[in-house]
Amino acid sequence: MNPAHGEQLAVAVGDLLAHPDDPALPTHQPWWRQSLALGAPGIALLHVELAAAGLRPWQRAHRWLAVVTSGPVTTGAASHSFHGAPALAHVLACAAVRHPGAYAGALDDLDVAIAADARRRVAAAHARIDAGVLPALAEFDAIRGLTGIGAYLLRRPANDQELRAVLEYLVRLTAPLSCDEKVLPGWWADSGPDGRVDGRFPGGHGNIGMAHGIGGPLALLSLAALRGVVVEGQVAAVTTICDWLDRWRGETDAGPIWPYWISRPQLRAGRAPTARAQRPSWCYGTAGLARAQQLAGIAVGDPVRRAFAEEALACALSDPHQLAVVTDASLCHGYAGLAHLAQRAASDAPPDTTGRLTALVPRLLNKVGPAGADPHRTAAALLGDHSRPGLLDGAAGVALAALSYGSAASTGSAWDSCLLSSLSNRPLT
Repeated sequence: MNPAHGEQLAVAVGDLLAHPDDPALPTHQPWWRQSLALGAPGIALLHVELAAAGLRPWQRAHRWLAVVTSGPVTTGAASHSFHGAPALAHVLACAAVRHPGAYAGALDDLDVAIAADARRRVAAAHARIDAGVLPALAEFDAIRGLTGIGAYLLRRPANDQELRAVLEYLVRLTAPLSCDEKVLPGWWADSGPDGRVDGRFPGGHGNIGMAHGIGGPLALLSLAALRGVVVEGQVAAVTTICDWLDRWRGETDAGPIWPYWISRPQLRAGRAPTARAQRPSWCYGTAGLARAQQLAGIAVGDPVRRAFAEEALACALSDPHQLAVVTDASLCHGYAGLAHLAQRAASDAPPDTTGRLTALVPRLLNKVGPAGADPHRTAAALLGDHSRPGLLDGAAGVALAALSYGSAASTGSAWDSCLLSSLSNRPLT
């Protein structure tokens, strides 16, 4: 796929998702209007970026944003960065950057609710640590937890106090925690990876992923430092997480690889699971973690860490064994996400590495829509029966990754700041 084809694919997906009242869309679902992961906000985000690139009219974006803001907004414990107030605020913030002066009142109202929720969550998290209780993944992770909330707060200078409180909490999360006479990493969850008690994980697990594990906090702590927002202990916390990743890194013939999680028996034995080919996605696996470590290396001035992370990413995305277990096109765990990570990492890499990573982007996107394929047919195949039109695992996310590759207007965009993968996390004043 070449850049022009990337634009054409994004436009084709946008055209298929032009009408919010399309009866084929799952508009009857209760999550539809407020789910950035699955529903209307992700589609609105695609139309914002298409309009900013001059490829389609702003009217479409405004029409979808009207749907997103047309009813009550979920706030508090039931909201998170991909549902409710933070999700809607992310989309409106991207529109406001692209269309200055728009949505200021709605954003201010959402900010008040998000800031209050952040304060409540931070207080509850500190109380939990004081009580010596292990955290739930949803307390801190990038999807449902304070890392995801912090990713949004990083964009809004007025919320600096709440952002610093989140960072201070994440610093504390990296300290060891004594629980039942055992000393565990502070982010060790007393559950399985799905957040529920799981007999396959006696004693819980240490989650290493970007979406639900310690990779997300590493990325946020690094991105905040790169933006000049630093609290006491932040650099040490970044180092602690990187040391943990070093400890559990495996090696394959193709290069380094990180497991998705560590069980209590593995922690006790001090041995990681046997390295094997696994999906190198954003949500779990080597690709997302390599990008987080690249950001960490840049943030703390560690060129060795940075270079190692860039090499790990290039190796993972070139390894036929790892790519063989990628099964879809999605942003979260498919080829579009891998292409987007390669592009973002390339933009922050030294010239010799930039070329290597950049060359991987069209190869990965060719898995979404082969070179020379009709973009309209590819778009229709991605959308299928319209059941997955959204950002994380649907057509809108794939289109945004293709658009970022194809459009100069994507430079400086922060549409993917919710994924903690972009240095272009431009603030709104």
